Amino acid sequence: MTITFRADRREFLRISAIAGGGLLLGTYLEGATAVEAFAATRTPGAADFAPNAFIRMTPDGIVTIVNKNPEIGQGVKNMLPMLIAEELDVEWKNVRVVQADLDTTKFQNQSAGGSTATPINWLPMRRVGAAGRAVLVAAAAETWGVPASECTTSAGSVMHRGSNRKAAYTELLAKAATLTAPALESVTLKDPKDFTIIGKSTKGVDVPAIVTGKPIFGMDVSVPGMLYAVYHKCPVFGGKATAANLDEIKALPGVKHAFIIEGTTTPEGKPNLAGLVGGVAIVADTWWTAQSARKSLKVTWNEGATATQSSKGFQAQADAFAAGAPQRNLRKDGDADAALAAAGVKTVKAAYFYPFINHAPLEPQNATAHWKDGKMEIWCPSQTPQGGRGLVSRTLSIPEDAITVHLTRMGGGFGRRLYNEPMVEAAAIAKEVGVPVKLVWSREDDMRYDQYRAAGWHYFTGGVDGSGKLVAWRDHFVSFGEGDRFAPSAGMGGGDFPARFVQNFSLDTSVMPTGVPTGALRAPGSNGIAFAVQSFIDEMAEAAGKDPLQFRIDLLSNQVVADPAPAAGQQGPPPGLDGKRMIGVLELVREKSGWGKPLPKGTGMGVAFHFSHRGHFAEVVQATVAKDGELRIDRVWVAGDIGSMIINPSNAENQTQGAVLDGIAEALGQEITIENGRAVQSNFNNFPLIRLKESPPVEVHFKITEFAPTGLGEPSLPPVVPALCSAIKQATGKRVRTLPLSKHDLSWKA
Repeated sequence: MTITFRADRREFLRISAIAGGGLLLGTYLEGATAVEAFAATRTPGAADFAPNAFIRMTPDGIVTIVNKNPEIGQGVKNMLPMLIAEELDVEWKNVRVVQADLDTTKFQNQSAGGSTATPINWLPMRRVGAAGRAVLVAAAAETWGVPASECTTSAGSVMHRGSNRKAAYTELLAKAATLTAPALESVTLKDPKDFTIIGKSTKGVDVPAIVTGKPIFGMDVSVPGMLYAVYHKCPVFGGKATAANLDEIKALPGVKHAFIIEGTTTPEGKPNLAGLVGGVAIVADTWWTAQSARKSLKVTWNEGATATQSSKGFQAQADAFAAGAPQRNLRKDGDADAALAAAGVKTVKAAYFYPFINHAPLEPQNATAHWKDGKMEIWCPSQTPQGGRGLVSRTLSIPEDAITVHLTRMGGGFGRRLYNEPMVEAAAIAKEVGVPVKLVWSREDDMRYDQYRAAGWHYFTGGVDGSGKLVAWRDHFVSFGEGDRFAPSAGMGGGDFPARFVQNFSLDTSVMPTGVPTGALRAPGSNGIAFAVQSFIDEMAEAAGKDPLQFRIDLLSNQVVADPAPAAGQQGPPPGLDGKRMIGVLELVREKSGWGKPLPKGTGMGVAFHFSHRGHFAEVVQATVAKDGELRIDRVWVAGDIGSMIINPSNAENQTQGAVLDGIAEALGQEITIENGRAVQSNFNNFPLIRLKESPPVEVHFKITEFAPTGLGEPSLPPVVPALCSAIKQATGKRVRTLPLSKHDLSWKA
């Protein structure tokens, strides 16, 4: 990850006095451009990354720091202020964090996704704090008539060692407000050895509110005069309502409005499944009244073309693709066909499948909107509020500057809230009825109208030579899309492992169209690809007669193909998998797990690794399978390399453990199947979350390296699924090539 800063010499900080002798630092960081952007967080025409942070210091010693990004449970509401507070050199106990609303004149890229918050903000937010500290040092130096270079700071005070003078920041606020701040590029950052906040476990700033039930989530929003809405959509993705018994519904007690909303279409004329989908709105004085009235709805639907699609049909099409020539090649190194046919090469073929998956956040989708005097005000738990505002603007023909978006905390999302259908639905309903409206999806809505993790198929052929070396790899990857384009988050890149580490490598693909909406789910792409690729790596290690962990280290030790150098004047792609860094975490997890220790019958250990979102992770799972097939996951060991600093260790451990348990839940029993163009699963009874009794201890270890810190919300998830399946193979002798595990008989005989 490379971040380029382009700041001119104009004043970086605008400083003004505030009532009561306080100091307000309005900090503007101009033009920080991320080479690798998380595509789903960007809107058309999005320019440079230019965040804006505010620091408010008052005479009572309280430092208020604004968190600009949405808080989805990833800990960013602590992390970004921690970076600022560290360089400002104040004590965390005196910091108060407030959540910003969407404000693109002060903040840019107010988003949560792709584990980008740390790499994008690591330097910018520290510089924000350091610039504030520099102003306070200058105020003390001028007051004392000494050079600023002779002054130091600590815990909210400035010291001059030569004269043994000391002043609390609170004594310097008025003076600091009269000074000009330094340019961003000139500020001096702390030596990491002097950190007092970064690297220390810090309790979540919202924890007291969460455990006492304070209203901080989108579901908690209440506006005077508010009505409640449900929105009934066609069971078939993209279908439209042509008629409904609206008069009967409006006559029901408590129902205020009922009407059909026409959906929008994409530029290609297809239903916009990530926008305003057509349906029937019911607005009532309580949500339960609206939801109850919904049961009396009688709607005539035009189901559209997707009604002919099904999971069985997709499987048949994938198998047909596998039997023929692929549509196109994504990467080719050497000659895989010739290497596979060479004398002495042992070949293995296997087909892997992973299904559609729902995001399943505990807080269902919701939004509150109020249309008044030509302006729209929205309260919404969105990972991409700027994108949501743009969607509302385009859909309802409202200028963006007439739309106010308040950011609420989110009860989970995992990528689901990158998409803003609830925001535009609530806005459309509110504009129609002219009073504040709170739209809440039912659990069934949340399950049946998702932007699902795309299903995928991998048809592998691999070869090892007489020495046990992997010499050939061919993957015919079947997914969804049209022509040369994959459906959203359904693709695979030519650089994905084991590309560059196998001399003879071919990644081919074929795609089929689908009306099922797909999107980014935690560790998008990687959450399925890692299962298939790492499981087949295990099969190749078995064919080679090698220990699966050492086989991986040997493979990573020799990068045989280099990526092409960028053209003159062009910047290369962002860093990908680093073999040495991955070997480091494999060695760490081998040590911590006691890999290779004797195990009783029915117990196995599996290992896997994956690189995603700039994070290198390797994991070992120990699992026991009873003879009748009952699975118990005994323990998971995680080793991760996310750079030189773990900003908030307790949160880092929490994020890692949560991601691992999330991956286990996906593997155990989660699947969305499609019949007649609609999702079969409707609630947690047939799309189960992980239970406490299924949740193993997760032991987390980080390998500190010299690289810049990177994000953590996603990269620890992908390896756990193949590691679990490998452990099952060792315990039972049965290889799992399709998910979920609930469809497999894992019983075994001694």
